[in-house]
Amino acid sequence: MKLSILRTLCLLAALAGTQTAPAATGDKPSPAGKAKRPADEVGLKLPAGFSASILTDQLPGARHLVVTKTGDIYVKLSKLKDGKGIYRLRDTNRDGVIDEQTGFGDYPGTGIFVKNGYLYASSNTGVYRYQLNENQEVIRPEQPEQIVKGLVAKDRDLSKSIAIDNASNVYVNVASYNDACRQAGTGKGMMPCPLLDSAAGIWRFRTDKLNQTYGDGVRFATGLKNVVGLDWNPRTNTLFVMQHGRGQFHDFYPQYYTPKHSAELPAETMYELHEGADGGWPYVYYDHIQKKKILAPEYGGDGKKTGGEKTLNPVAAFPAHMGPNGLLFYTGTQFPEKYRNGAFIAFHGQSQALHKGYLVAFVPFRNGKPAGPWEIFADNFAGVDLQNPSGPIQHRPCGLAQGPDGSLYVTDDLGGAVYRITYRKK
Repeated sequence: MKLSILRTLCLLAALAGTQTAPAATGDKPSPAGKAKRPADEVGLKLPAGFSASILTDQLPGARHLVVTKTGDIYVKLSKLKDGKGIYRLRDTNRDGVIDEQTGFGDYPGTGIFVKNGYLYASSNTGVYRYQLNENQEVIRPEQPEQIVKGLVAKDRDLSKSIAIDNASNVYVNVASYNDACRQAGTGKGMMPCPLLDSAAGIWRFRTDKLNQTYGDGVRFATGLKNVVGLDWNPRTNTLFVMQHGRGQFHDFYPQYYTPKHSAELPAETMYELHEGADGGWPYVYYDHIQKKKILAPEYGGDGKKTGGEKTLNPVAAFPAHMGPNGLLFYTGTQFPEKYRNGAFIAFHGQSQALHKGYLVAFVPFRNGKPAGPWEIFADNFAGVDLQNPSGPIQHRPCGLAQGPDGSLYVTDDLGGAVYRITYRKK
């Protein structure tokens, strides 16, 4: 009974907060939906000293996000909500509850970033920018400038994730739309793979030039099947990415691979990229069990032959099919020392072999390199026992952002939630 009364009071407070005058961004603000839930209702499993709250659960398709210096949250949606693809969330009275949301941008997508006075956001075919005022509010939400257009988007892996460096360059993922560059109706790979001209890589463009196309950009890195999570590491001044691995080994090559192999391989991989880097897709994949780059079966491999001597080695590898969708290098001071400059990763899927997934992992870094094994940081987004599930998955982590106070924000593109994770020393 007490909990029901508390929920009612929180809802009334949230509705009252919507009377605040609108800021410069977008349409008239609307109520944010359900109020923040306390940590004991969220259900996340976190290390000692950490707690979590759900700020909203009204944004289905919530992908990547950013948090401004004033604490406003911009969330990019993969599907439109009331005709809008970007939402600004605001806590108007600073009570820890989102009580105002404002939508703008009439295109779905994934990437979003704040840098040098602009909000950058991607559609499935390009990148836009919105000028910000001194409070990092969008000045003209319905008049974005398009800085990149005409990127490939077919029937799968459409998202164009973005990161921005300190020299006014934007890096854009263009995923492969074929799992292994395989010829239709055969088990053979196309050689050379024609997709690499316009997909399966990272392209670099200028942030201060309008209407750029492939011809204006630089293919910064190639041979990367699909990178949804990427981040510019301020310690190394380099781009790090998380690659989604390919699949269907047993489906096409049962003479070499068992169903168990298909469940365990290949690794999801983290790379540090420099211009001209080649991740090796589709010709090779990384086997984290053998700890080797293996020649793909479409190109003469049998699960044992190695290849790709001139391609990148991953700096870290993770179990197959976990779907790394978010990457964030933590630069705050709220969390304990072990987390400083390390990498958080939002895993959007699960390892069939380990029955682990739908979690946020952490990789410690030292001197710009991983300095130990990865560990589970935030677990139980799924809300069910993955070993013996009793119902559908509830939430899937997707995007990560750091708040001005060092809090960690996590989006969920299944349930439409935005989480805030904080640390308080006991």
